Amino acid sequence: MNWITNYVRPRINSLFSRREVPENLWTKCPECGTMLFHRELSDNLNVCTNCDHHLAISPRDRFTALFDGGAFLEVKVPEPIADPLQFRDQKKYPDRMKAAQKSTGEKEAMLVAEGEIGRTPIIAAAQDFSFMGGSMGMYVGNAIIAAAERAVKTKRPLVLFSAAGGARMQEGILSLMQMPRTTVAVEMLKEAGLPYIVVLTHPTTGGVTASYAMLGDIQIAEPNALICFAGPRVIEQTIREKLPEGFQRAEYLLEHGMLDRVTHRKKLRDELVSILRMVGGMPAPTRADLPAPVIEPIQPEPAQAV
Repeated sequence: MNWITNYVRPRINSLFSRREVPENLWTKCPECGTMLFHRELSDNLNVCTNCDHHLAISPRDRFTALFDGGAFLEVKVPEPIADPLQFRDQKKYPDRMKAAQKSTGEKEAMLVAEGEIGRTPIIAAAQDFSFMGGSMGMYVGNAIIAAAERAVKTKRPLVLFSAAGGARMQEGILSLMQMPRTTVAVEMLKEAGLPYIVVLTHPTTGGVTASYAMLGDIQIAEPNALICFAGPRVIEQTIREKLPEGFQRAEYLLEHGMLDRVTHRKKLRDELVSILRMVGGMPAPTRADLPAPVIEPIQPEPAQAV
């Protein structure tokens, strides 16, 4: 037995070997290339601290930052048929669903919740682009209908955060049928006199843009978000012309009257609170946890006898 080979060398290697660093500690900004520490990025709501680029944020993280105290209650969504068309490309549709559920930790591409923001009760729905591109399938249609029905029942406004690559091809025509279904859900809100506010995030494209994402009473977008039906590359290949700078981005759409506001993610919560209280006929929001003090007029002191 060689004690140098079997004992000393392994001990030395263990002392000087490189420690493995988890791969998810750093994120590279796709806009400026800066390496961002995951904790700093999370504290900044997934906005690049160097160039202010808005990276994708999950619906659960968005709701945690949106609702008062990060507290919200999930609204139950009816489950659709698992694989209605028995669709298969390179993988079976159920296998793709399992992979997306494992990578995101979510059941589907949309999360519906209820809670309060700035003491204002709302229903909120948000799409998850990391779940199969946020594609609109039967579950997403059911989620929007469930959100609208809950809003009507509780008489609360609905705030929807869109992020999608379009319809889900694995569900074929059943996916496209969600366009009229969600349009009817929006009409339910309008008939009940309830506000419907849409926040368009990057990217919002395809059938989602052609239905519920562009039907809001107030349309807000995050900076530089791509908002379109057909993407710029498809349009350029079709018309064989170069498109204008910033075409189909949020700022371009704002200049051409398709949006009401373009708002930074860190300012979005305060703006939503102000808008919701304004359209709901409520007093302006207070910037503290306690109610605003009631200021009583000063009464003049009675004149003293000489």
